Amino acid sequence: MNSLLNALNADQEQMQAWRHHLHRHPEVAFDEHNTARYIAELLRGWGYAVTEGVGKTGVVASLTVGDSPKAIGLRADTDALAVQEMSDSDHKSTIPGKSHTCGHDGHSAMLLGAARYLAEKKSFNGTVHLIFQPAEEIMGGAPAMIADGLFERFPMEAVFGMHNMPTLERGKLYFTTGPIMAAVDNWEIVLTGVGSHGSMPERSVDPVVAGASLVMALQTIVSRNVAPLDSAVVSVGAFLAGDAGNVIPQTATLRLSIRSSKPETRKLVLDKVRAITAAQAAAFGVSFEIREGAPGAVLVNNPAQTEACAAIARRVLGEEQVVMPGPTFMGSEDFAYYAQHKPGTYCFIGNGNTPMVHHPMYDFDDRNLPVGAAYWVAVAEHFLA
Repeated sequence: MNSLLNALNADQEQMQAWRHHLHRHPEVAFDEHNTARYIAELLRGWGYAVTEGVGKTGVVASLTVGDSPKAIGLRADTDALAVQEMSDSDHKSTIPGKSHTCGHDGHSAMLLGAARYLAEKKSFNGTVHLIFQPAEEIMGGAPAMIADGLFERFPMEAVFGMHNMPTLERGKLYFTTGPIMAAVDNWEIVLTGVGSHGSMPERSVDPVVAGASLVMALQTIVSRNVAPLDSAVVSVGAFLAGDAGNVIPQTATLRLSIRSSKPETRKLVLDKVRAITAAQAAAFGVSFEIREGAPGAVLVNNPAQTEACAAIARRVLGEEQVVMPGPTFMGSEDFAYYAQHKPGTYCFIGNGNTPMVHHPMYDFDDRNLPVGAAYWVAVAEHFLA
């Protein structure tokens, strides 16, 4: 086994203690105040220059060794979900209705393990910026940190991320060049008609009927406009209208999750949502308003950088522990916004046969902690050689 992996295997118990602390005290998007303080205190103790409050509750820890001007960023997410955990582990969440059921506690612990090793060994030449990012679950943390001057205040040549994934073989790393995760656009469509008594529908302009037709019409976008070998999803996850069976309401609201795997597909799908909404509204005589959320982004891995990262992982973990090309997913990640500014590589670490992320029985596999930490150290040592 690689000596680096051996060294970090010896630190697994400590990394596990950090993760379990974070797991017991989950905080959701932009409320990660105690989480940020806990992480910042550890990093300061190891000699990092720590900046808190980047993008509201983000933490950036920087360490410079030697005289090279080169710098890279390694990113972990810190936020939890508003999900009631149902496991009976001894590190179960102590906060009702909140839990680390996506594994961000594990991501943070892996990066902390790498941080301590790099501070002790100083086995690189340049600057490593460790990015502990809030609010990934709402796709808001990366844009907030970028808007707060992340890349101006902490110049870096490249940025790297990692996420655990159930169903993938535990402990293996998976790399894919190009697009690997979908853009997500969360939109609301509000249809406004004329309300009436349920016994007199002729006196109404019914937004419920218009909305029902619109739901079905939106389903033709992917089936009749997106190539079968391409990927997109248009889901209406909420249809909100009225409170009583004998009242035709004035308005109906549709909440959409729109996902696309290529920038050009995203434009096509969004344009079709706009056009179909306008046509359906006109056909039923209702007015409409489309409330567009923050623009989505496809997560695109830099090809050359990703090839290099896969080679690094093979050297550290062994040939059989690295899969390339790996799978792609229609889930979304706000790491995509970093990759729009800097060459980016985002990989997956298999979490084995566990419940899927966001499931109330999900838990991060602690055996992955030294594997992820070893990869992070090796990336820093390679790109800051």
